[in-house]
Amino acid sequence: MELKHTTKSGYTWLLSRYNSVPQSNQNDFWSWIWKLKLSKKVKFLFWLHPLKEKEISFDLGDVRVRGEAAGQEQNPPMASTYNTENKVIHDYNNLILSLPRENGCETEYMYFFHGFWCPSYLIQSVNTFQNKFHAKDNDIVVASMPKSGTTWLKGLAYAIVNRQHFTSLENNNHPLLLFNPHELVPLFEVNLYGGKDILLPQIDVSNMIEPRLFGTHIPFLSLPKSVKESSCKIIYICRNPFDTFVSYWNYINKVRSKKSLTELTLEESFERYCKGICLFGPFWDNMLGYLKESIERPHKVLFLKYEDLKEDVNFHIKRIAEFVGFPFTQEEENNGVVENIIKLCSFESMKESKGNQSETVSTIYEKKFFFRKGEIGDWVNYFSPSMIERLSKVIEEKLSGSNLSFKGGP
Repeated sequence: MELKHTTKSGYTWLLSRYNSVPQSNQNDFWSWIWKLKLSKKVKFLFWLHPLKEKEISFDLGDVRVRGEAAGQEQNPPMASTYNTENKVIHDYNNLILSLPRENGCETEYMYFFHGFWCPSYLIQSVNTFQNKFHAKDNDIVVASMPKSGTTWLKGLAYAIVNRQHFTSLENNNHPLLLFNPHELVPLFEVNLYGGKDILLPQIDVSNMIEPRLFGTHIPFLSLPKSVKESSCKIIYICRNPFDTFVSYWNYINKVRSKKSLTELTLEESFERYCKGICLFGPFWDNMLGYLKESIERPHKVLFLKYEDLKEDVNFHIKRIAEFVGFPFTQEEENNGVVENIIKLCSFESMKESKGNQSETVSTIYEKKFFFRKGEIGDWVNYFSPSMIERLSKVIEEKLSGSNLSFKGGP
């Protein structure tokens, strides 16, 4: 096993320390690392065991190294007794190793966890969210597959619910002009229990102003029991899979570039997408889970389509407001409040706003990544005839019997 660099900076101290150890004594080296971990001098990001075709990463002060092994499985060094933290790590390792794995998109691998595909760094936070989050009856959740209109819907929901606090758009002081919607409507699986990225705001749920607004990409069936059984409202948006794929592919490659990973070809990504191997996919299961719930409990889930929202945003904004319990008064409509929200949350307004012109929402997710074109039908510039036929068959097969169809497709 050989330790390798993960960034351009040199980490000669730890590398030389490990690589100078004879093969027969390398277990002693890991024991030494483990002791540092137990003494709080080393913070492990994650530890995968056995190491065959796996990776481990850990920080030692300003040192970050990654170990990669392909060969005989090795036992991780163990302390004489387990404390609670050790057990969490041990259980997490075993969980990772038990999950189906495929080549990833924004990371090297994705794992099939609780009915959907996600990177390893989200598994622990998703697990914590599922077990610890307690929904309130007045919570509002914006749900979607990635790149389906999430940013737009988050902006609309925030503007609708908080319009009494920001009655004027003068002086450019509305939060949506100063912040990205993802900063204002936190993701359950990232901002609440993530803790992996110091630039991602970690939200203290107990101090959130009610009604609390959240976002998620997690399928309905995988949400915590309290979310599914409470009276909280869920607004779900989906999009034509053709356009969703193109937006998803462009977005993923921007993220991969920031991580110094090679770009995924259109064909490679398309093959995975058609097999359902995409973030929080398969996309058809994600859609159908929320669609089914919206039919059975229309007071619980409002099911929207991106194309319908684009076609008549005025009608659907009123529909959203009514659904979440913040209907517009006749006076508000007469005073142009609906039109002001439409303008505030338009693609052009959000893309050009001060809050989205610079900076990032994390170390790798630049705010501009969330705004590409926002068009319907852009897929025609990317799809070959064989790709059109392939995805059309997948959609027909997977959505059969659901009556779910999309505008802007072939």
